[in-house]
Amino acid sequence: MIRTMNKLKVRNKGREENKLNTNYDDNNHLILVGKVTSEKRFSHEIYGEKFYIFDLSVPRLSGNADMIPVTISERLLTIQDINIGNNLKIDGQFRSYNSYDHEKNKLILTVFAKDVEFLEEQDEEIEIRKDQVSNEVILDGFICKKPIYRKTPFGREISDILLAVNRAYNKSDYIPCIAWGRNARFCENVPVGTEVKIIGRVQSREYEKKYEDGTAEKKIAYEVSVSSLEVANQEGNEEEIKENNIEENKEAI
Repeated sequence: MIRTMNKLKVRNKGREENKLNTNYDDNNHLILVGKVTSEKRFSHEIYGEKFYIFDLSVPRLSGNADMIPVTISERLLTIQDINIGNNLKIDGQFRSYNSYDHEKNKLILTVFAKDVEFLEEQDEEIEIRKDQVSNEVILDGFICKKPIYRKTPFGREISDILLAVNRAYNKSDYIPCIAWGRNARFCENVPVGTEVKIIGRVQSREYEKKYEDGTAEKKIAYEVSVSSLEVANQEGNEEEIKENNIEENKEAI
């Protein structure tokens, strides 16, 4: 039996007192609803506080699913632990950090959970509907690299964007975004340093990396698929582009 999300009830009533408060919430806010597909594993420890990471399967309207890594503090797990098969709602931020491996710098992306809700119907599949938020991220940041405009073999227009989003303690998250159609054409000419507000969803994408010795390795990339983009601080002359044509965005759904 499949229940729609609006019929899922929340347990873990005492979670409010454990909710993590962070600055710059308006710059970076995310909501995910999905099913846990891996056991939590230790990630790191800061000032005695342990953090864990697990994978969340977030369904798309198309029937496919994005596999999103989620980082969570032990403080959010004092009432109930996370197990494979749990249906969760995550409120948090999309963050990045640098990992140094063999003297190479690699950008790692993860969802940082600030609050977690355990949905009551744990044994049922989650049905996604257009009128409900199950995967949405809102970012306010600065274009830090010239957008790359290109076309797919099928003629779809795409722009790759790297957005720097400010965080507390003079830190920034560098979030790769991908725009489609009219948004892609618009981004092609947006100057580096421009402040933009983006609304979209977090998506995972498999690709194959080929090495010089002829071997290949399957990897997963994470990015924000843009549905709405506007240039900020234009003194009453904000430019805004929205993708309302489902056909233009069908590759991203």
